[in-house]
Amino acid sequence: MTAKFLPVAAALALLSGPALAATGPTDPQIAHIAYTAGSLDITAGKDALAHSTNPKVREFAELMIRDHQAVNDKAVALLNKLHVKPEANPTSAALSKEAAATQQKLNLLRGDAFDRAYIANEVAFHRTVNGALEKTLIPDAHNAELKSLLETGLALFREHQAHAEQLEKTLK
Repeated sequence: MTAKFLPVAAALALLSGPALAATGPTDPQIAHIAYTAGSLDITAGKDALAHSTNPKVREFAELMIRDHQAVNDKAVALLNKLHVKPEANPTSAALSKEAAATQQKLNLLRGDAFDRAYIANEVAFHRTVNGALEKTLIPDAHNAELKSLLETGLALFREHQAHAEQLEKTLK
């Protein structure tokens, strides 16, 4: 089941593709990738609230919405302060495309099957995004404030990953 919901890894693999490989992503591209990832998880959380009746899954979805919205709000405030416009890029586009495909697949599921697939996707999503933050986005960020925000986000998103992994064990 999990293999069906791992497209984020392919999307973030674009970070090493030809469009960004020569110099790595720029700060405006990094901001767009990070904001897009957060927005996608907010959407997934809202979708989970619409489909799940499991109290633990719903609580997790609410946490994803709250935390990712808070980080995205801080990102927007920082970008406004720095007068930086996020720059769309192939990685952000691929993330959005793959998330839409995953959402379609999840929307076909009901009950426990939905809950298991949603949480498995959240585990995979956080693993992949956390890896991209550690290996590419944070090291390639030039602005100290952007780098700091990404590091703060990474600490929080590691907690999300651990929470999702624990929840996944209870849903099997």
